[in-house]
Amino acid sequence: MGRGRARAFPLEIATCDNGGMTERKPIEYWLSDMDGVLVHEGRPVPGADEFIRRLSASGRPFLVLTNNSIYTRRDLSARLGQLGLDVPAEAIWTSALAAARFLADQRPEGTAYVIGEAGLTTALHEADYVLTDLNPDYVVLGETRTYSFSSITRAIRLIERGARFVATNPDPIGPSPEGSLPACGAVAAMITRATGVEPYFVGKPNPLMMRTALNRVGGHSESTAMIGDRMDTDIVAGVEAGLETILVLSGVTRKDEVERFPFRPSHVVPSIADVIDMIDP
Repeated sequence: MGRGRARAFPLEIATCDNGGMTERKPIEYWLSDMDGVLVHEGRPVPGADEFIRRLSASGRPFLVLTNNSIYTRRDLSARLGQLGLDVPAEAIWTSALAAARFLADQRPEGTAYVIGEAGLTTALHEADYVLTDLNPDYVVLGETRTYSFSSITRAIRLIERGARFVATNPDPIGPSPEGSLPACGAVAAMITRATGVEPYFVGKPNPLMMRTALNRVGGHSESTAMIGDRMDTDIVAGVEAGLETILVLSGVTRKDEVERFPFRPSHVVPSIADVIDMIDP
């Protein structure tokens, strides 16, 4: 559906002025963030199940993107399934997979010291990487439930000795039922302060992850939508990739914060439930 039809929706959906830009093509391909869009603090967002069903029934290619590198995509598919969201593993793309793809392209069959969990270590093994703490090519920082001080110390010393520093995502905090948790971006900042070396972040909003996602769904920027709950990762990634962007207010970014950013989403809606009717049958 083009932007013109979107303006016929209720007032809660705020569309942005095109400023004379060419009308976009109907949305044929869908990219969606996971946390804050489909699930929130371990529970499905109301309407997420119908959104996935409508996409599947329409035959529109879609991909669920996440900066969470803890789980493999099979794990995530199973976890979403337990919440009533039928998302096949092949329709999930994580920052861990993007990082593994990046490293395999840059330095095939290399070595890495990894701080992270199964999602990241499995992706690197599948990319023919050897995981080691003996003079690795890279230090790769991902998400983990418990960051170890000794592991961070080891990473700092390896970077000081010349290992290249890569991190899965720049998010400083992550959600939990108890409140915010320090995430990859915050730990990366600690390592950078200690070493003076900035990491290369592979996950959103890196265009690398978005290009890979577009390639996986076979989409084109002018007919693809990106749905997210964060202006500083999801929406800016979509804007820079030339996608239709939809900000949902069920996650991190609040409505009163949108105007603080120099870029704007194409649409602002309360939740994923308000996106369902944008999917053409």
